[in-house]
Parts: sequence; C-alpha cells; structure tokens
Amino acid sequence: MSQQFDLVVIGGGPGGYEAAIRAAQLGFKVACIEKRIHNGKPSLGGTCLNVGCIPSKALLDSSHRYEATTHDLAEHGISTGEVKFDLDTLLARKDKVVDQLTGGVAGLLKGNGIEWLQGSGKLLAGKKVEFTPFEGDVQVLEPKYVILASGSVPVNIPVAPVDEDLIVDSTGALKFPEVPKRLGVIGAGVIGLELGSVWRRLGSEVVVFEALDAFLPMADKALAKEFQKILTKQGLDIRIGAKVAATEVNGREVTIKYNQAGEDKEQVFDKVIVCVGRKPYAEGLLAEDSGIKLTERGFVEVNDQCLTSVDGVYAIGDLVRGPMLAHKAMEEGVMAVERIHGHAAQVNYDTIISVIYTHPEAAWVGLSEEAATEKGYTVKAGQFPFAVNGRALAAGSAETAGFVKFVADEKTDRLLGMHVIGPNASDIVHQGMIAMEFVSSIEDLQLMTFGHPTYSEVVHEAALAVDGRAIHAIQRKRKK
Repeated sequence: MSQQFDLVVIGGGPGGYEAAIRAAQLGFKVACIEKRIHNGKPSLGGTCLNVGCIPSKALLDSSHRYEATTHDLAEHGISTGEVKFDLDTLLARKDKVVDQLTGGVAGLLKGNGIEWLQGSGKLLAGKKVEFTPFEGDVQVLEPKYVILASGSVPVNIPVAPVDEDLIVDSTGALKFPEVPKRLGVIGAGVIGLELGSVWRRLGSEVVVFEALDAFLPMADKALAKEFQKILTKQGLDIRIGAKVAATEVNGREVTIKYNQAGEDKEQVFDKVIVCVGRKPYAEGLLAEDSGIKLTERGFVEVNDQCLTSVDGVYAIGDLVRGPMLAHKAMEEGVMAVERIHGHAAQVNYDTIISVIYTHPEAAWVGLSEEAATEKGYTVKAGQFPFAVNGRALAAGSAETAGFVKFVADEKTDRLLGMHVIGPNASDIVHQGMIAMEFVSSIEDLQLMTFGHPTYSEVVHEAALAVDGRAIHAIQRKRKK
C-alpha cells in the first residue's frame, strides 16, 4: 500500500473506532481494519453495535413497551382492548437501529479522514501489520503505532454445543423466528438475564440455570437479593446452584440435564441460550513472532496504560484485563491515543459502571458493602426505596421497585460505591460515578439540592440514610 499510516487500529468496535477518531482529531494519519460482515455487508461497530449492546437494547425496549401496554396501563385508567405484537416488525426495527448506528460510524470515519480497510489484520514482528482485504492482494503496513482492539466472542461449553438452531449463543437469541414456548437460559449473568427478560415478556416460559451458588456474586448482596426477588416475581424461574451436565437434542426439542442440591434433574425446552461469558478474540490477530505476551487466560498482557510488551503497540477493551464493557473499551482507546500523543491520560478503573438493562434496571459503580469490608474499610451504608418516591408513585407501580444504596468509609466519609435498582438506574448511577471521580464525601451529596419531584431524590435520601438522616423514612439512627 502506497499510503503510510501513523496509526493502524485493528478492530472497528467502540474502542477501536473511538481510538481512530481521537487520533485523527490529533492530526494522525489513521487506518482502521475491520473484517466483520453483518447481514451480508461489511460493518463497523463490533459486537456492541451489531450483535450485542444495541440490538439487545432495542429488543428490551420493544418488549418492555409491549408488557407495559398489556400489564401497566389499566391502573392509569387506560383500556386498550386486545394487544398484539408482530415479531417480524419488532426484529426489523432492531435491524434498522443497528444499520443506522453502524452506518453512522462509517460516516464518522470517513468524515475524519480515516481509512477503513475492509478485511483482517495481523500484527507481525517489528510492529508491522499484515492486511488481508476481502478482495485483492495481501499488503504489509508499517505504521508508527498499532492499537489492537479485536474484542471478544461468546464462550462455548461442551455440555451445550451451540448449533445456532435449537441451542444458540447471545447472537442467535437476537433473531428467533418465533417466540419459543419453553426457553432455557444457561447462565444468570447480564446477558442471560437481559435476553431471558426479552423473551419472557413476549410469552416464553423462561428457566435460567446458574451453576454458581449465589445470584450475581459480583454485585452488592442487598442489590442481588432484591433483584432476584423482582425478576422472580416477573416470571423468570432462576435456579441457583444448577449445574448443567448435558444437553440432548430430540427432534425439535432440547433436554437440559442438570444437578441441583445433589439431585439429578432434567427439563425439556424448545430453545436454549448459552450465556456463560465471553473470551478475548485473538484468532489470526498475532503472528508467532509478534512479540506480544498473553496471559494464561488468553488476554493480551498490558500495563495500566494499555501498552503491550511491544513498544508502540497498545491493546484495549475485551482483549485485555478488566470488565468486558463497551464503555471501558472506549475510554481505553482514547487513553492509548492520548498516551501516544504525549498526554498523561489515565482510565479510572474504580469508577467503571456496570448495568443490567432489565426493567427495573440494575446498576452499580465502585465497591459493594462486602468488598469494601474485605478491603479493610470501616463501612457505613444507607439505602432508600423508590416505593415512597413521589415521582415513581406518580409514574405507576411498575416504577416503584428497587432502591438506591450508598457505601462509604466511616472514618473519612468518602463515597466508595453506589448501587441502584429502579427506574432509569443506568442514568442515575452516573451521579455516584461523578461524585466518586471528584472524591466526594457522603456529606457533599447530603448538602446538594435535588429537584422535586424526581427519581433522583432517592439519591439524596439514600445519602442522608447513610447517617440515619433520611427525611421520608423512619430510621433508628438519627443525627442532629
């Protein structure tokens, strides 16, 4: 290739394309290599935009609107008669949203003068990049810098081999041609709960199998307990400590054989979704002599600034340590570019937010009460429910589930974590994230004025509750 690039990004997902755009803004000549084909055509946006975050949220929103119409409007005095949904239209809307966003990313790259190289990239020795286009000859690029951003893929398990027909992964679960009457979900993590919720709302009888003996062990225990109770009430059959031993396909049915509490059991389903996690995708990414070091789990080894073992080569997102979250990849991509440009950029991994987009949503940032205690903090915590919040009550009973909880250091009053279940939790949790970024105390939140009536008033009350001062609750502990 005649062009010389300052930076080559391998991977056009959220981390990769944001890194490319920021580099172009800083004056670099940039190429972004992406090999994904979606619906028969090259597509940017990675897993997130094509088969992950965005299409799943489109289905979550559509299915929630259907359920709200059929279950929640009567209390408002609204009668609708018979309500139906058209699955083909629902799925087509999901695809339209994906096309709009992926097309927008292509426009952003073009508008910033970034060369989108359609095909696959491999890092060679000496920081060279081998580019294999869909059509044409293999070319070797010699950029000054490289960012590896190839993302991740679903983990497969031998006991439930994915055939993308009766047993599917998270991608296949986005395009069922009809609503399965009986749906089994293996894995009670974020993806399993979200996809299980989608199809449960549309009419499936959903059973979720979780091998671990605890529900959402990475979350605050109070949040996990409340969340499981809410989802169970909604109709998700969540079986904790249920270890799947085998799956057996018979005609158009799948039998899941599992062990729970020492007892062997089995159940028949029409479809099964396997959602047991994701792993870094490095297939064909690295030549044997590239110089890149991998961890035992297959992640690219990097330092706190995402620099690999090869000078000038960075790796970001799901390819490296830390949570597999699009927003984490985005910030790492921008950080890598800023470091290349000589800026002292850094990602604060203590304030990476986690969200589950069910309804109600669940979200958290920072330390759980249990994790803070394990780290040696003298913990004080407080929470406040949406059930007595004026805005939530006015919106309807579907908006009153859940709470906001704060975890703080008793000695310094410093905010350590925030945990939310409830309406708009994915947005509300950012208030805690911002407070933590500015090393705020609980008193800082207590002294702020929150608009009335708003959902965010629960944030204020929860901060007050940490010191026994919540106004709209009778508390045992009080302060003057």
